Parts: sequence; C-alpha cells; structure tokens
Amino acid sequence: MTEADLVFTRGPVHTGDAARTRASALAVTGGRITAVGHDEVGDLIGPGTEVVDLAGKLLLPGFQDAHVHAVGGGTELAACDLTGTDGAADCLARIRAYAEAHPDQEWITGSGWSMDSFDGGLPTRQLLDTAVPDRPVYLTNRDHHGAWANTRALELAGLDRDTPDPADGRIEREPDGTPSGMLQEGATGLVARLIPPGTAADRLDGLLRAQRLLHSLGITGWQDALLGEFNGMPDPSDAYLAAARSGALTARVTGALWWERDRGAEQIPELVERRAELTHGRFRAGSVKIMQDGIAENFTAAMTSPYLDGCGCATANSGLSFVDPVALRGHVTALDALGFQVHFHALGDRAVREALDAVEAARAANGWRDTRHHLAHLQVVHPDDVPRFARLGAIANIQPLWAAHEPQMDELTIPFLGPERAAWQYPFGALQRAGATLAAGSDWPVSSPDPLAGLHVAVNRRQPDAEDDRVLLPEQRIDLASAIAAYTAGAAFVNGHDDAGVLAPGKLADLVVLDRDILTGPPEEIAAARVLRTYVGGELVHAAD
Repeated sequence: MTEADLVFTRGPVHTGDAARTRASALAVTGGRITAVGHDEVGDLIGPGTEVVDLAGKLLLPGFQDAHVHAVGGGTELAACDLTGTDGAADCLARIRAYAEAHPDQEWITGSGWSMDSFDGGLPTRQLLDTAVPDRPVYLTNRDHHGAWANTRALELAGLDRDTPDPADGRIEREPDGTPSGMLQEGATGLVARLIPPGTAADRLDGLLRAQRLLHSLGITGWQDALLGEFNGMPDPSDAYLAAARSGALTARVTGALWWERDRGAEQIPELVERRAELTHGRFRAGSVKIMQDGIAENFTAAMTSPYLDGCGCATANSGLSFVDPVALRGHVTALDALGFQVHFHALGDRAVREALDAVEAARAANGWRDTRHHLAHLQVVHPDDVPRFARLGAIANIQPLWAAHEPQMDELTIPFLGPERAAWQYPFGALQRAGATLAAGSDWPVSSPDPLAGLHVAVNRRQPDAEDDRVLLPEQRIDLASAIAAYTAGAAFVNGHDDAGVLAPGKLADLVVLDRDILTGPPEEIAAARVLRTYVGGELVHAAD
C-alpha cells in the first residue's frame, strides 16, 4: 500500500458523510484524503509519514464561508476599527484615539459601529465633530448599509438641505433639511467617492491579513460576496488575482461579480468578460451578486407590508426593491442561461419572494441547470415561500450569528416589524424541515467570521455571551450536525468546491482540528471551542500557539 503523507490517529473524526459519520483515523496523500477509518489506516504510516495524534480532539472538514467580504474586512482591520464598541462614548473615544495616532491622515475612515449605540440608530455630525472637527471623517456601520460623516466630510461632498436623496438611498436630515450626518444605502456614495482610494498593495495586504484570520478560525474557502466598486468601496478583484498568480492565495475562493443596480442587461457581456479574466488557480469568479434590498434597521429591507412606527401604526414605507422585480426575472434567466450562479442579497420577505420568482422564471425558461442560485441573509421569510426553496433548488445562505436577541434586534427591528413578521425571522429550522439546502456564512466584517460562534447561535439561538436566557424563536433552532453541514458541505456546494466539504477518500484534504469534540459536549459550550490546526490540500496553513 502507498505510504501516506499525513495521518491523523486517535480521533474522533466527524466526516460529514451520511454513510459514515464518525471515524477515528484519516490519511492524506498528495493533498487528497486516501483513507478514512480506524486502526487499519495505520497501515499507511511509513518512514516519511507525518502522524498527528488527535488524542480525543475533533477533526472536521474545513469550514467554508458562503458570504464574506474578506478584502474589505482585512483592510478595515488596519483602519479605525469600531468593532465591539459599547455605546456612543466608547465609539468617540476610539475615534479620537485613532485620529490622534494618525495626524497625517487626510481622511479618518473605518467601520464597525453598532446602530444600537445611538438613539434611534442615528448618530449626528455634531457628535462626530467633538472627536474630529478639523478633518473629514467617514465611518460605515457594522452592517455597511449606512455611514456616519462629520460636518467637514459633508461640506466637502457639497451636501446641503437642497441635495436630493439618491434613488437607492436616503440622507437623514435635521428639521430644516440639513444633512444630519447619517447616510443610508446609496447615499453613502455621495461622500465615499471623495475618499482617497487605497492602492493595489493596500488591497493585497488586506486580503492576506484576512486570509490569516480566516485560516485561524478553521476556514479553508469562501465566496467573496462583492467583486466590483460599490458606494465608494474599491473593487477587490485585483488583490485576489495577484494573490492567486503569486501563490499567496492558500484558500479556495469564489467571487461574486457585482450587478450594478442602476444598469440593466447591457452589463451582462461585461460580466462574461470579467468571469474569464478573473479565473486563476484557486480563484474564480463564477457568481453574480444582486442586492435586491437593504436592511430592516434602516427600513430599506423590502417587505410585503409596511413597517410600523414607534407607536405600532403602519407607515407608508415598505422598503426598497433595488432591481425592478419584473426586470429581475429576465436578468436572472439570462445569467442562468450563461452558466452564472446568482447570489442574491434578500433580507425582507418581499425581496425573498422577488428573488425566488426570478429563480422560478429561470427554471421555467432554461430547465434545471446546475447553477446553484442562493439567497443570502433571509431575515424575514413569508411562510408561503419557505417550501419554494427546495422546490426550486434555491439554496438558503444563512448568517446564523444574527438569529439571536441583542440590542439591534430588540430595539431597532422587532418593534418596527410587529409580532407576526418578527416570528418569521431567520427560519433555519423551517427551511431545513421543508427540504432546503442550507449553506452558512458570516458577512464579515458585518459580523464576526468565527464559524464556532455561528454554530453556537444556530443551535442555541442565543449569543455566546448572552446575559439572559432568552431564545429567539426556539422552534427555528437546528441540530449541531446540520449546522456543521451548512458550514462545510453546504457552503462548499454553494462555492462550487465540489471536492471539499466532507471527509471521504478522493476528497481534498481541507481540514480543521478543534480542541474538543463539540458534538458530544454541552451545546451551550460550542463557542468555547478553539481551532488548533487548519489544513488546505493537506498543507498546514494555521497552527495555534
């Protein structure tokens, strides 16, 4: 028998393979799995074999992320990072410290602040001026669907009481119409366009910084959810291509080409050209990202009925459909015929329905093609649409970390949805019971990229650090094995990484070792587990200190 390059012994090994869910040993040769079993795998150990004694630690398929913005996330780590700040005072202190540490920086930029840190989710320019009055400041919130600008930034952009709202966004205003400092959706681009662009080297550094972080979390592959320019954010494609060509890209990456929502079918030939240009080694761009709506917290997620106001009465606002729903069906049908996967941002129940209608139109026109269309976020799904996912082969791309009680959910979402719609949020259990394929992602840097934290919330419907025992819609919990499948086989399927996602002979040796067996431990301790090792193609890309 051929000597293996790498053998893991004394499991447990969670294979993700329904025919053999558990084993205790695994062998790797030439970057692929050559044996999964028990003591017999030891026959493949030779003088040149590296042997890893798991000693009871858990070996899993490498995690994959089905929706992430890796270059942006990695770049933001080097900017004014407001992730994890608690309240307005904490935000301002961190902004002030960053500005003082970077006196020569023309613009102060960054991201990560939470809407629940400010009254109504709307910070003001005057508040930001107290931290940095003399230089322009532009800070996107953790959702990246809104931005906070100071007075200097608004002045440089020429925004005043007479500036109209763009078609795909909103300028929040003071009583006399003066911009208040908060910009929603497409309005963010009115200021972001002025920010000096980063260099190609900056973007490559951001990608490599992100790759190190993602590997440290056990992630071996992902789908970057936006390749293109958007609201002043640069296109990250050059970073991926440079890393792929140089061999620095150790992860397996699929990119979703940005659908410009102010254009129509005339952009399809350009997408075909870009798909060919942006395919090299471990990087390929075979998906198209269509953002169909916004987010619930700023009332731009597209709903089938109006939002409520603070008194519980219906408003005149049902959110935004960024692409005309009838035109959307034609666009998706054309993309499907060309072999593109469509990656929808669909957060409100109307946007979910419009995306499913588009997939249904493509199936009717083109037949059933292996294009693996998927709908990301799925915050509010009408019960009538839950069975359509399995029927249409539309994959549910879930972000589990969002499915829990926390201030943004409790203060800025549930009161404005009302009890009926609030009960339709993040229906993971219902989708699974209806036969839908689940894939999991993080949307980092919107939220943490840590799959273990996501697994914890998918199973418990509570944040790992929750201080109370409230569970968000407990009937929508899923079991841990199913949650792991969503982060491994499901995400690998969405990402087109068909040789990964399960541990079976012939599959790629994309692997992660945890410090404990989370499948046999208490579910409330899932997030306490730690990644010890990550392998891509049998090569060690991360080892914990």
